[in-house]
Amino acid sequence: VGVLSLGLYCVKEECGMIARPKCGSFFFQASSCPQSLMSIVKADPRFGKLFRFHVPVLMWARHFTKETRDRLKERSVPYGWQGLSDTAIASTLHLLNDSANSWLFDKTRFPEGCVRCAVVGNGGILNGSRQGMEIDAHDFVFRLNGAVIKGFEDDVGTKTSFYGFTVNTMKNSLIAYGEYGFTQIPQSKDLRYIFIPSDIRDYVMLKSAILGSRVQEGYDKGDDPRTYFGPEASAKKFKLLHSDFIHYLTVRFLRSEIINTQYGYLYMPSTGALMLLTALHTCDQVSAYGFITDNYRKFSDHYYERKKKPLVFYANHDMLLEAELWKSLHRAGIMKLYQR
Repeated sequence: VGVLSLGLYCVKEECGMIARPKCGSFFFQASSCPQSLMSIVKADPRFGKLFRFHVPVLMWARHFTKETRDRLKERSVPYGWQGLSDTAIASTLHLLNDSANSWLFDKTRFPEGCVRCAVVGNGGILNGSRQGMEIDAHDFVFRLNGAVIKGFEDDVGTKTSFYGFTVNTMKNSLIAYGEYGFTQIPQSKDLRYIFIPSDIRDYVMLKSAILGSRVQEGYDKGDDPRTYFGPEASAKKFKLLHSDFIHYLTVRFLRSEIINTQYGYLYMPSTGALMLLTALHTCDQVSAYGFITDNYRKFSDHYYERKKKPLVFYANHDMLLEAELWKSLHRAGIMKLYQR
């Protein structure tokens, strides 16, 4: 499949991994953590060959170059910009013009310690887990899609540092899980939103969110982003996953056989997978909660469902492939996967 060719765009290795040097339009942040997962990865015979920590995780204004444009125009979303409006993309990236848009958090705030991150999926395994305090004890907590908190604090905690989504999954979650109490995505002053660019509507919504104005065009025309993200309109509030990063993750970690079927054009890693792999390329220590495990049939699809519902597999994701990856990363000591 052309959009998932093995050719990857890589930042020059000679930029190094020292503390946040600038190389061209990219920033790197190294870790002073002696137990960083990066050191475990590098020593692992399998994952040492898969991980490429120099691939940019986030996209911001300085990435809109002719070189990037020409490359991404060859791949469809979410791996590129094929068929998308140059004007819409350019006007959005132009607003992501603060260096804070190039990293999730500033590691210089943790000069002596290891940045610990929890990524909380919505799997039924968390119902009755009593993991809330442990989750909230992490430096940063990632949540995604239908992240119901009220009534489940003991199991899933209350802290949210990053909320990841596509506009489509966010809106669908508000519709599908409203009956369980998910009537508003998480909001707080310090929370940051991670947009996954699965369609042009993600770029359009992101632009309006930064400007604090209603969406002017497209599928979501007339929407007020403040309804979802709160009243603060600031570029620092929003992050955008880099299309090259999504491409790299798919090719190296989650290259599903679905790609070779009639549904190949629909396939992309799940929102949870993208958030967990984002944390694994950013944080020093990562724990995953509410993700699929071998005994998933014992649990409901989501932790907030009153009656047990089986996990449903759709053609656009490969949940069993993701389950194997999480198990392998856990066994290698690269992350901790909550199991019961």
